[in-house]
Amino acid sequence: MTLIPAKSMGAPLTRLDGPAKVTGTAPYAFEHRVERPTYLHPIQATIAHGRVVAMDTSAAETLDGVVTVLTVFDAPKLADTSDGELSILQDDRVHFRGQLIGAVVAESAEIARQAADSVRVDYRTEPHDTELRLDHPELYAPEKLLETEPADTDDGDVDAALAAAAVTVDQTYTTPIEHNNPMEPHASIALWDETSGRTRVTLYDSTQGVHPVRKTLAPLFGLETEQLRVIAPHVGGGFGSKGAPHAHNVLAVMAAQRSGGRPVKFAVTRQQMFALVGYRTPTIQRIRLGADRDGTVTALSHEVVELTSKVKEFAEQTALVSRMMYAAPNRRTSHRLAPLDVPVPFWMRAPGECPGMFAAEVAMDELAAACGIDPIELRVRNEPDSEPASGNPWSGRHLIECLRTGAERFGWAERDPAPRSRRQGEWLLGTGVAAATYPASSMPGNVARIVYCSDGRYTVQIGAADLGTGTWTALTQIAADALGCDTATVDLQIGDTDLPAASVAGGSSGISSWGTAIVAAARAFREEHGEKPSAGAQTTTEMPENPDADKFAMHSFGAHFVEVAVDRDTGEIRVPRMLGVFSIGRAINARTLRSQLIGGMTMGLSMALHEESVRDHRFGHVVTQDLATYHISAHADVRDIDAIWLDEVDEHANPMGSRGAGEIGIVGAAAAVANAVYHATGVRVRDLPITPDKLLG
Repeated sequence: MTLIPAKSMGAPLTRLDGPAKVTGTAPYAFEHRVERPTYLHPIQATIAHGRVVAMDTSAAETLDGVVTVLTVFDAPKLADTSDGELSILQDDRVHFRGQLIGAVVAESAEIARQAADSVRVDYRTEPHDTELRLDHPELYAPEKLLETEPADTDDGDVDAALAAAAVTVDQTYTTPIEHNNPMEPHASIALWDETSGRTRVTLYDSTQGVHPVRKTLAPLFGLETEQLRVIAPHVGGGFGSKGAPHAHNVLAVMAAQRSGGRPVKFAVTRQQMFALVGYRTPTIQRIRLGADRDGTVTALSHEVVELTSKVKEFAEQTALVSRMMYAAPNRRTSHRLAPLDVPVPFWMRAPGECPGMFAAEVAMDELAAACGIDPIELRVRNEPDSEPASGNPWSGRHLIECLRTGAERFGWAERDPAPRSRRQGEWLLGTGVAAATYPASSMPGNVARIVYCSDGRYTVQIGAADLGTGTWTALTQIAADALGCDTATVDLQIGDTDLPAASVAGGSSGISSWGTAIVAAARAFREEHGEKPSAGAQTTTEMPENPDADKFAMHSFGAHFVEVAVDRDTGEIRVPRMLGVFSIGRAINARTLRSQLIGGMTMGLSMALHEESVRDHRFGHVVTQDLATYHISAHADVRDIDAIWLDEVDEHANPMGSRGAGEIGIVGAAAAVANAVYHATGVRVRDLPITPDKLLG
């Protein structure tokens, strides 16, 4: 792999989209200007399972300002109904509470909501099942995880190794339902245009990938891909939930078919997001570790039970981390799904790795305590020489360096390992550590175009997405270094399916994938047009395959250090310090990288102490449907937080030498908090979130 020289890359360049964001001129999905807009409000099922018998829309249809009403009995028919989540309004079946069963389109959002509330629905209710249980009678193993990974693995003789181990850990860890709550809720504007004699659809959407949205939605409506244009120049966060279209997108396009050629605006409310746009599945994870007295792990078993929706399977790859994180000659992992009458789970920041590493890293802390070994030293002693799952050499595994660097900065050597050994007045003090990992991914099919302008500027085009994470800036820096010019001479264009194809902003793969395509296009441009191109010269190139992809194991690693203070009387938890040290290859932009890592760490703190969606199994719906009842961490919840990274370049990952960093910040953070709470109190909490009642009990 030939790396490009780093001149702009690595610098803390101020975000190029910053002025537009702070002045309010950056248009988000719902804010694009369209002529004569209409507004949609959905009608959602109020039962968890059954059928819609009748829908009385008379009051809605007579309300002044109503444009059209859609129901399960008269909605447009879809050309493809194979996707159980997206094939809405095609029959009278209700698969979960909150499912879309209709909509009202009106002259204003207020009228649409009033009219939707006036629709009367009769149901035939059937028994429902929404509770995840270890003894669920319909548990099954999915065929594949991530389309290619097996659900189960079994190497060596785990049971015999556990029986012979000098020290064992056998515990169950649980994580609750967690919901993505980006600042900008999901929103779309759909325009169905038939004036030219051929249907053309425009969708302004808050999405992590305009091209994936077009590829998914066009066949549903019997359209060729070029008939659907998707636009998303600015997105206000996603955390995975906007990584693919959901039912609300389909509803908006359906409504646009009935709006008389007028645009339909649909902004999903905060409450509606808890039923419509995905969430992290709850998990029940049993981990068994066997080790020698010196802490050398001889057996590892990680068994996961989680839920999926009956209407569409989603299998979270929770135990994958245990296939590669530490050395163990005997290893078993398994995944089982319970099909329930619930909305479809989906990606949430670091799906799989995040809940899996919570359980795995708390279990490692328990093993360290059982062996009487420092938690950092335990991890060092179980460092694998190569990736256990594949046997490939690491492209750059620097976990030990992250642990050692963090320990020095955090003052780990001063730590008394005994629980409840430090006190400051009524506060019990403790510190904890956990490791982090996330795969270095790159998605295929990315294409970039370079155009030279007469004024000495370069236009760089790729249909990528910026979720507020700094894509506008980072890709500009990559393009400048690849072309050998200054960032001020690069005009980047993203967020539109009229631009060359780009993969989704997910799996920490965005910058790696899009950047590789831009580098390939820049190199081809120079070969074709030289250093002094003519005005209008352009080159379009698809990213090449990485020749090292199958030769090396490519993962990022990190170490989290956390200090907590716990009130001995009330169980209140405060977090004075968090430190993360990461190995993520070359930094593209130091400023936005640090923001991403700190954001992930804060989200991990939130997972540890606050986040929990509560489902009322009597009625099948989540009752914590706003940010007053679904608690999240904010700046005030940690006094001092810092993230640093090693000075390194991964020569095998991509031409930039970088690995994605959007998700590794959250991985392991909750475990570090839990381990610190144990050190402070002597109470081991294995069920998230860690609330005062679990400490006082």
